[in-house]
Amino acid sequence: MKKKVLFVMPGLYSGGAEKSLVNLLNLLDYSKLDVDLLLFKKEGLFMNQVPSEVNILNIPISLKYSYSPLDGDALKSFSAVKAGVSRVIGTLFSRIRYGSNQKQMRWKLFYTRVIEKLEGHYDVAVAYLHGEASYYVIDKVCADKKILWVHNDYDKLDGEDAFFKAYFNKADYVVSISTRCVEILQKVFPDISGKFCMLPNLTSSSFIKKMSGEFIPKEYETDIPVLLSIGRLSRQKGFDYAIDAAALLKKTGYRFKWYVLGIGELQEELETRIQEKEVDDCFKLLGNRENPYPYIKNCTIVVQSSRFEGKSVVLDEAKILAKPIVVTNYATVKDQITDGKEGLVVSMTPKGIADGIEKMLTDSALSQNIKEYLSAHEYGNQEEVQKYMELIEGR
Repeated sequence: MKKKVLFVMPGLYSGGAEKSLVNLLNLLDYSKLDVDLLLFKKEGLFMNQVPSEVNILNIPISLKYSYSPLDGDALKSFSAVKAGVSRVIGTLFSRIRYGSNQKQMRWKLFYTRVIEKLEGHYDVAVAYLHGEASYYVIDKVCADKKILWVHNDYDKLDGEDAFFKAYFNKADYVVSISTRCVEILQKVFPDISGKFCMLPNLTSSSFIKKMSGEFIPKEYETDIPVLLSIGRLSRQKGFDYAIDAAALLKKTGYRFKWYVLGIGELQEELETRIQEKEVDDCFKLLGNRENPYPYIKNCTIVVQSSRFEGKSVVLDEAKILAKPIVVTNYATVKDQITDGKEGLVVSMTPKGIADGIEKMLTDSALSQNIKEYLSAHEYGNQEEVQKYMELIEGR
């Protein structure tokens, strides 16, 4: 008999966790699993990439209006109105009163009271992102086994350890995406260290290489170096460093175009910074692209300016496409990049990033050696899906 499995995510936006989930869903063995997917919002760049075997659930009313504004249909339902009022009041109160812990406290003080339990029973329920997806799976889903995912360096997450621990403790397993990320969790929570395990993000090299040849980006019709960064426009991704690095390179006299794929809450702030640093002619925010792989394949250097990461999906994709990489020295970077062989690991400063880019552009032997090293190695890991199957099936 097939295992009945539920995956829960806030949405399928353009982040690494969302991409990782879509990759996983496209590799699972559906002869052994019946899979439901519950999203808090049915939206995001990757919605069209969910395989047909996956049943995307209708969003329960109390959950839907806890994360979306009330509309005409909502006014017909007391549960919807109650959830909508709770969203407005709970969000405002928690933001003012609790600051960085606001989402934990909104869940505890408001959402647990208004969001109803999900109908049905599952063999396995998986929250594929830390935070409210995890709280929902623990508090509102009936399942024999519950698995939570942490896709980032835990030390960099907002929230109280005690709150996270209460939910980790109720899970059967807590999965993270690199050895270093698991070690951090075990250090913070030594008395439940046995719950933590590592499963890498899944990446199909054949799929990425195929998709990378679909087109040549029209923005790239130029004879000067193209730098590419991909990520949510958030503080984590360090695009403020990238803009300042672009200004330093421009002052040095380098001609280049630096493109960023992604959207996020810092869009206006970053656009203003681009103008202030006078790099609007060479540093461009392009927004989201459903297929980013041609942008990676046809760029000169992939630059990742992050303050922190769990394990970067973008870096795995760049390695598969054999692109030289310049990446900041965040805590978990050495899980993914061998400095000097797979890319350059640089200091987390605008000057460090600029110097790394300059070195990659001027040292043709270094750049070529990195390309050849990456080309000679297999970075796809689609075969690792078997470990996911074993965790889900309980072997």
